[in-house]
Amino acid sequence: SSTMSFSEAEVQGARGAWEKIYVDAEDNATTVLVRMFTEHPDTKSYFTHFKGMDSAEEMKQSDQVRGHGKKVFTAINDMVQHLDNSEAFLGIVNPLGKTHATQLKIDPKNFRIICDIILQLMEEKFGGDCKASFEKVTNEICTHLNNVYKEVGW
Repeated sequence: SSTMSFSEAEVQGARGAWEKIYVDAEDNATTVLVRMFTEHPDTKSYFTHFKGMDSAEEMKQSDQVRGHGKKVFTAINDMVQHLDNSEAFLGIVNPLGKTHATQLKIDPKNFRIICDIILQLMEEKFGGDCKASFEKVTNEICTHLNNVYKEVGW
């Protein structure tokens, strides 16, 4: 469905959880991407400039990895600000999904991978409650991205 059902408490909880990790957006996003590229090496194939990087250390230092991580976290941050406004939320998710599906040809399973790594990092750094507060958000993001993929005939 195109509408989201977040209670006021869920919105506040999710924003509180996200704020904790977003304070150090660049470092945390870099950690997430490096973990994804290391644990799921096939995800690197989408990034021509990351392909040759094998060591996590090298990736961590890369301006491109850091730059893309920042982009990812900024997009999620925009979504988190609009959890109580389906139209605005979809206004962010839809173009993002379209670009990733049609131009970048990213397999949608990778959205779930990156979201799970974000949840994992939240749990490691801030505990299970933090992770639990954000889980529904990642499910919404992935569901809506998958819907966009279906619409464009993925």
